[in-house]
Amino acid sequence: MTSNLIQNTIDDLVQLRSTSPLVHNITNYVVMNNTANALLAIGASPIMAHAIDEVEDMVTICSATVINIGTLSEPWIVSMEKAAAKASSLKKPFVLDPVGAGASNLRNMAIRRILGAGSPTIIRGNASEILSTLSTSGKTKGVDSLDSSDSAVESGRSLSKVTGGCVVISGQTDYILYLQQKSAIHNGDPLMTKVTGLGCTASALCGAFAAIQPNAFRAATSAMAVMGIAGEMAKIKTSSPGSFQTAFLDALYEIGADDIKQRFKGE
Repeated sequence: MTSNLIQNTIDDLVQLRSTSPLVHNITNYVVMNNTANALLAIGASPIMAHAIDEVEDMVTICSATVINIGTLSEPWIVSMEKAAAKASSLKKPFVLDPVGAGASNLRNMAIRRILGAGSPTIIRGNASEILSTLSTSGKTKGVDSLDSSDSAVESGRSLSKVTGGCVVISGQTDYILYLQQKSAIHNGDPLMTKVTGLGCTASALCGAFAAIQPNAFRAATSAMAVMGIAGEMAKIKTSSPGSFQTAFLDALYEIGADDIKQRFKGE
């Protein structure tokens, strides 16, 4: 199975770079620049737009939409609802990143409204966010996770059944779950936790791969493998978080088939 995952990841990366899909992002102020640059580096084309009056147009012209609830206000939530509904009506993929789920009533309410408006193709979060998206059992500390990714697997499966979409749990091991399917990616580096917004970048990459790969489980697995391998490649160049951000973008741009073949650790 590992050899198939490796080849799938390589093929999906080639397809992404050859088509350069438009990826629409409604994301938070903290990560807008990093997310846009990450999408450019991997070969996609980002659009960052959250205005209520244009969000449906953006969903229509783009190949995928990423909805990230990191910085919320009522107008943004309305835009997210409209984007989710439009993506679902057009049968276009959309990714939900439930940043800080469980940390406040506003976030929990926003998640309910978005899920009520449309069915996400992929939900990606850390263990606490996934647990809290399904229920209120996740122990959150702001937007950081106090739960391990292993502890959220069964909840992730349940969330997949409830939404009908693929669920990605980020952590020391990244789990990708779709109903009874499961893959695990063991790539990455601890320094990635010292750079804000890399989880949001993972969600954006899921959107980019979903834009060109109709199998959401495969798209998410490829995205998380590329994310982790790029982190390992960046760590070779630096041991400090500031320069790691630049090295990580470079790694997304430079990653190729040989890097995936040599570094892929998954099942």
